[in-house]
Amino acid sequence: MATNNKVIITCAATGAIHTPSMSPHLPVTADEIARAAIDAAKAGAAILHLHARDPKDGRPTQDPEAFRPFLAQIKAETNAVINLTTGGSPHMTVEERMRPAMTFQPEVASLNMGSMNFGLFPMLNRFKEFKYEWEREHLEKSRDLVFKNTFNDIETILRRGSDNGTRFEFECYDISHLYNLAHFVERGLVKGPIFVQSVFGILGGIGPHPEDLMHMRRTADRLFGDQYQWSILGAGRNQIPLATIGAAMGSHVRVGLEDSLWIGPGQLAASNAEQVTRIRTVLEALNREVATPDEARQILGLKGAANVAF
Repeated sequence: MATNNKVIITCAATGAIHTPSMSPHLPVTADEIARAAIDAAKAGAAILHLHARDPKDGRPTQDPEAFRPFLAQIKAETNAVINLTTGGSPHMTVEERMRPAMTFQPEVASLNMGSMNFGLFPMLNRFKEFKYEWEREHLEKSRDLVFKNTFNDIETILRRGSDNGTRFEFECYDISHLYNLAHFVERGLVKGPIFVQSVFGILGGIGPHPEDLMHMRRTADRLFGDQYQWSILGAGRNQIPLATIGAAMGSHVRVGLEDSLWIGPGQLAASNAEQVTRIRTVLEALNREVATPDEARQILGLKGAANVAF
């Protein structure tokens, strides 16, 4: 792993995992998403990973027109790197999932590196009341759902995104996803610096034990040597503990309400900025420096904010 004392904080401010009934603090409308993202950037997030929602019921949407208002506002008020999802929702086609990244040509887009079971249904044990029926269906349907990311899907996203100068946050939910990424590196479709986002704690992927984190790190080191930048994403209550372990080992970190609604045991985070502030406190206690957006651009070899289409 390429090492640098600068730590990139990514904030996943919106997302398709949680639903509006789970937290009153989850941003839904364009204005709410913009404000949540801007506040996270002010708190220290260099990269903002963004999904969009239908303002009527909070359902995930990949309609570019749902992204346009908050992208313009965020760009006007911050220098943050914008990272748009190509994951969208497991219920969408690849063409649907790619629409925002193809329309706006961001500096970074997320890319899931393999098909997997993606079990959200255990959340039904915690959350009983839902404002919209789609929310319960969204969770229940994940019992019998494969999040499809075939080699052809990944190659399609890589080629189309790369044509626009977009680089990728490679979301790796399991060890096999690292090997899938290595396959595309070997073929020359992925070039360094490689931004590996290791995801822990999603049912269907690798677990959240510290030994799982170590296994991911050892495997990535073996496959990519010093040609990659490593970041840690712990789902749910694992967010801050795993980010802390990773940061102590030299990783970058990702927090945000997409991945976890919590700031402490049984305590909902009031905002994305609160989570960014918490992990920033940890990083500073570890004597690691928080990267600015321009430092993140340099570390990841990005094309710059002047070269996006929004």
